[in-house]
Amino acid sequence: MTRMTGAEIVVKALRDQGVDTVFGYPGGAVLPIYDEIFKQNEIRHILVRHEQAATHAAEGYARSTGKPGVVLVTSGPGATNAVTGLTDALMDSIPMIVLSGQVPTFMIGNDAFQEADTVGITRPCTKHNWLVKETDVLAGTLHQAFHVAVTGRPGPVLVDIPKDVQFAKGDYVPPKKADLGHYAPKVKGDLAAIEAAVELIENAERPILYSGGGVINSGPGASQLLRDLVESTGFPITSTLMGLGCYPASGEKWMGMLGMHGTYEANMAMHDCDVMICIGARFDDRITGRTDAFSPGSKKVHIDIDPSSINKNIHVDIPIVGDVGHVLEDMLKVWKARGRKTKAEAVKKWWAKIDTWKAIKCLGYTQSGKTIKPQYALERLEALTKGHDRYITTEVGQHQMWAAQYMGFEEPNRWMTSGGLGTMGYGFPASIGVQIAHPDALVINVAGEASWLMNMQEMGTAMQFKAPVKQFILNNERLGMVRQWQELLHGERYSHSWSESLPDFVKLAEAFGAKGILCDDPDDLDEAIREMIAYDGPVVFDCVVEKHENCFPMIPSGKAHNEMLLGEASTKDAIDAGGAVLV
Repeated sequence: MTRMTGAEIVVKALRDQGVDTVFGYPGGAVLPIYDEIFKQNEIRHILVRHEQAATHAAEGYARSTGKPGVVLVTSGPGATNAVTGLTDALMDSIPMIVLSGQVPTFMIGNDAFQEADTVGITRPCTKHNWLVKETDVLAGTLHQAFHVAVTGRPGPVLVDIPKDVQFAKGDYVPPKKADLGHYAPKVKGDLAAIEAAVELIENAERPILYSGGGVINSGPGASQLLRDLVESTGFPITSTLMGLGCYPASGEKWMGMLGMHGTYEANMAMHDCDVMICIGARFDDRITGRTDAFSPGSKKVHIDIDPSSINKNIHVDIPIVGDVGHVLEDMLKVWKARGRKTKAEAVKKWWAKIDTWKAIKCLGYTQSGKTIKPQYALERLEALTKGHDRYITTEVGQHQMWAAQYMGFEEPNRWMTSGGLGTMGYGFPASIGVQIAHPDALVINVAGEASWLMNMQEMGTAMQFKAPVKQFILNNERLGMVRQWQELLHGERYSHSWSESLPDFVKLAEAFGAKGILCDDPDDLDEAIREMIAYDGPVVFDCVVEKHENCFPMIPSGKAHNEMLLGEASTKDAIDAGGAVLV
């Protein structure tokens, strides 16, 4: 063992855990740690302009690399500002370690300057948290924090470190000798349950594979196993918002995203299937709609590493607790050993039915004269960037759903968005985190003007660290999703869903030293996007779009999957074809 100060222990532990980047903001309670960061060159520190942005940048880094994101903040407001990002990461299963400073141990409870009960505040929004009161246990606690964050269902953890613990000396314990506690999630699925699931696969006539973010969290091997399962069985596949990319959007068996703003064919297939295999998803309300009408009559298999997610929202027939990669590997082995059987003729008829739903063209829209439709903007962004080494982040709102609908993802870890918490302000700092991790890639944040303004100060971070992120803002001068719900569900009473004092985004970009681009004519859009891509630095692209466009398809709150609202053209097609649709 080696004696060193608590601050030295923190930096040494990060280095031994393979950390190369920390996102943070200094303050009095973490100055000893910042002093140690100053003395070394192995770990890069990215100075954000707000602690919430540090957490979202760490999320973008983690989601795009598969490695945990690391955040360093000070006590009090530094820690409380990180709460939104912690909750976001918990909801979306993103591995993140937040190190927060705390007032000295002898001052805890005295309402000292910048004191807050950080452990109490963050207990509901972390997988686990620790207050370290002795320097001798600091190294072991840090190694345990990394273990908890990345093992099982990934998520955020927090270690609160009083200032006197950072100054005092203690023993450093390397990761291999650290006591990691009793946290050892089950990764191998029950073989009897897997065999029962295979029997359902063999006898399914109207099957559907429903994939989620757990496939991506399990690693690239899990995505490949999923693709093998799809191609071997010929079954249709859909995905949650967080699972986009685990199966390629260009794949023959792909039906598009599922859920509230999912495709007509995916939602209708989910409603009418006889066997559903849920792989690494959690049956959240944006997917299920009305739970008592969710996929009635189907046999349900649920594969998830988190036992608390199983039977939480939807009762399933065959629960399989385990890591997606391990379970899929065993499932394929068992299915192949039993003769690779499926009811091929019945599945062929099922595909014929799905093709009739696909023919509705639920993502169709009517382009108009000299106004840019947001759907068109994203179609052109997709067409002009898909050949690049590209990563997409989003803010939250209509633009987020349009990006999911109109942009295609061929690989995992290329799509970063706030799913469960729906955090406006997520996308810009997340894009910086992605760009820091992949400096030569094309990183684009698809944004709405309202969401983007929530963390616009991070232009300073992008410029300081030469992160050439592209901010593609669909500017409708509205809180688009709020306005849409007010139109459809609240009698067109538009209560505070627009802004009358938006900035000139081009001048704003230029004020930070970045490039600003304005485009409000569809005839100029392609050239403007090419200009954005070609510019070697941060860009704010102000794409002025139709103000009152609605995002369809849409399952209204309290409705089932076969009760969707479609756009005007798609509604007519669905009615003519005898399909289920709300008018």
